Amino acid sequence: MAQRTIPTFGLKIRAPRDFFGGLVLIVIGLIALWTTQDLTGMRGFAFGPATAPRMFAWLLIAAGAGVSLTGLLTDGEKIEPYAVRGPLFVLVGILVFAATIRPLGMVIASYVTFLISIFGSSEMRWVESFIAAAVMTAFCVGLFVYLLQLPFQLWPAFF
Repeated sequence: MAQRTIPTFGLKIRAPRDFFGGLVLIVIGLIALWTTQDLTGMRGFAFGPATAPRMFAWLLIAAGAGVSLTGLLTDGEKIEPYAVRGPLFVLVGILVFAATIRPLGMVIASYVTFLISIFGSSEMRWVESFIAAAVMTAFCVGLFVYLLQLPFQLWPAFF
């Protein structure tokens, strides 16, 4: 199978991670500018609700341009294949938590969520995973229910 190449338009990209990372920052900054175009402010000396987002968007665009330029001028690491397993299990864990927090309560939902998310690592060990999920569940219950006093149901309604 032939390896795909990325069009460079005559430029030699010496550090692809930096170059394309900088382009992503520029795109995010442009999206921020586009989404704040209907807000007032940042016209001359008139400050308004769009002033801070637009200033940060311009700073992000400038930083992205600098990072991309670094990718053209200095040698750096190549782009490695993207691992899908970790983000996939974390996403599934979040969705399971959202679906189970009401019927099963916070304790069971968060424990199962942590276990599912831990499976995203290839270095997972069973005993350590069960202990880590229990510790994190206890931390979440202590933080959200007892310290912040949020009204979460701890156990299923049938307990």
